[in-house]
Amino acid sequence: MKKKFIALALTALCAASLLGGCGNTEKSVANTGTQKTESVKKSDSKKTASVTLNEVAHSIFYAPMYVAIEEGYFEEEGIELTLVTGFGADKTMTALLTDEADIGFMGSESTIYTYIGGSSDYAVNFAQLTQRAGNFLVAREPIENFDWSMLIGKDVLGGRAGGMPEMVFEYILKKNNIDPVTDVSIDQSIDFGSTAAAFSGGQGEFTVEFEPHATSLEEKGDGYVVASLGEDSGYVPYTAFSAKKSFIEKNPEVIQSFTNALQKGMDYVQNHSAEEIAAVIKPQFEETELSTITTIVERYAAQDTWKSDLIFEEDSFTLLQNILEEAGELEKRVPYEDLVDTSFADKAAK
Repeated sequence: MKKKFIALALTALCAASLLGGCGNTEKSVANTGTQKTESVKKSDSKKTASVTLNEVAHSIFYAPMYVAIEEGYFEEEGIELTLVTGFGADKTMTALLTDEADIGFMGSESTIYTYIGGSSDYAVNFAQLTQRAGNFLVAREPIENFDWSMLIGKDVLGGRAGGMPEMVFEYILKKNNIDPVTDVSIDQSIDFGSTAAAFSGGQGEFTVEFEPHATSLEEKGDGYVVASLGEDSGYVPYTAFSAKKSFIEKNPEVIQSFTNALQKGMDYVQNHSAEEIAAVIKPQFEETELSTITTIVERYAAQDTWKSDLIFEEDSFTLLQNILEEAGELEKRVPYEDLVDTSFADKAAK
């Protein structure tokens, strides 16, 4: 396992009092203004709980969560939600460990890294949102009948070492008998969220992109989606919600209410069209055309991105550790029962 993530998280922990919010951009749902730094605040009169959620990125990939926000499901469950975008799993995990956030939303590999790093009050996954990778391979020209062997000898803009986007990409390459180190030149030096701009600027022959960047490249004529990593990697527990063990122990009713709201969002996307979903989440993506949001939702729905429930199954956790192990990022296996609590998702699904 790479030490980079652990070192960065620990460094940020030590410097948290000096660095404050680390430059995170806040999207406030139920209120605006300064980010909340206190833990859950409960109001006896309104019987609500104030919760800060730090998401790894702001993407249509997470549509069920935004449906829950825009449809008022969190308010129905007594949650006053403040949404903060961390711009990277390392930053989201740091926010969680330093109590800048009550709940983190990121790849659950981050919870494994933190657990192995020796944290006593580690993060526990309590709800899984996506079951497919959300990124796509983009080429400079359309390619009919794409085959992964076409990447041999090519320059590809990839992701951070130890992060789910890069590990799933390498997992697919290995499934197709391609060595990620010797057969492909993968550029991992570009910051998260900046690869699309770099690709438009002429870097790389292929790039691995999340939405809306993949569709945006197509709309500008700078690139063309030729493969879905979600389809070719199979079912992978890509993103999940987690909270520190102590927070869950002290606030089980808050975690349950939060999970209930999420389940309502999951139910909505299972029972509504892409057009309806896009219309609901449009306020979360004001700079994106409704037609573009609809296209992206359709693309994600077609590959069965979203689970019907939020239960993080043990088989999925085992697969995640298999991927980490194959990527050389896992020093030792960690126990499922320590890092996953399905009790809240089980109850919400009933």
